[in-house]
Amino acid sequence: MTAASSSSTPSELAVFVADEQSVEPVDTVRLMKLAEAVLGAQGVRGDAELSILFVDEDAIAELNKRFLGKDGPTDVLAFPIDDDVYEGGRLPDSLGPAGPADDIEPSDLPTLLGDIVVCPSVARRNAPEHAGTYDDELALLVVHGILHLLGMDHAEDEEAQAMERREQELLAQFHQS
Repeated sequence: MTAASSSSTPSELAVFVADEQSVEPVDTVRLMKLAEAVLGAQGVRGDAELSILFVDEDAIAELNKRFLGKDGPTDVLAFPIDDDVYEGGRLPDSLGPAGPADDIEPSDLPTLLGDIVVCPSVARRNAPEHAGTYDDELALLVVHGILHLLGMDHAEDEEAQAMERREQELLAQFHQS
């Protein structure tokens, strides 16, 4: 497993990336930087966190079935966190030996944007007919997942066109093949 995380200082974005599969290579640092750039371009400011997890086909198939009721593996899933205040377990000292952090205001907690789960082996299969190269496909899936977390969707044709247009703009600006 490889992992990368951006250094997080107060009022900055934090992107956590973990590669928990061993089938395909994943440049976690490059994709973390892409995610940070996309979040900034989309106007995400302040203390916010995003997690990106790369998993194998069995893991994503299980998530796909559990959360969407669909059989089989997919390329990307996005799990937005809808509320601004998150209780319990987010503060490093809340359950540790130092005791609960009762003096921390909810406004001091980072905004948790959500989680993106990507399956690199599905991305590899889809790349030739979709984004072209494997690296381009992974970048597209990360951008696609972020846009979902930020409220974009593709259920309707007009929404799909707007989302695809924004994906291409962001990839042109921040992703070098």
